[in-house]
Amino acid sequence: MRRILWFCTGREVISTEGAPGAVGPYSQAIKHGNTLYVSGQVPLVPGTKNLIGDDIADQTDQALKNLGAILEAAGSSYGQVLKTTVLLMDMNDFATVNEVYAGRYFSENPPARACFAVKTLPLGAKVEIEAIAAV
Repeated sequence: MRRILWFCTGREVISTEGAPGAVGPYSQAIKHGNTLYVSGQVPLVPGTKNLIGDDIADQTDQALKNLGAILEAAGSSYGQVLKTTVLLMDMNDFATVNEVYAGRYFSENPPARACFAVKTLPLGAKVEIEAIAAV
């Protein structure tokens, strides 16, 4: 039996103080070739371990600001996002999240997206958003 090993060359860790540091063993983002994989962003205020507040609109806005800081650090932008995954504590927040998401960040030609309701999120957040983008 022949085994072929693939080594991940050209893999770059992206990190910025413009977004919260990881709360676990992961990078803010990984850039490989022309693709950027952004880890899930919760609504932490950068430089702190504090959530922006309890309001779902404010939390969504902060999570997307954090995502944007990482996109920028990697040389990408909201317009280059190919796909997002949105995790919600409560699917009843879906419409409010969409208002912020589409109204402020992805108003034209939005990326592909999946949205799931989950039991809990890190640090008691109500929303978490991850993305895959072109660079």
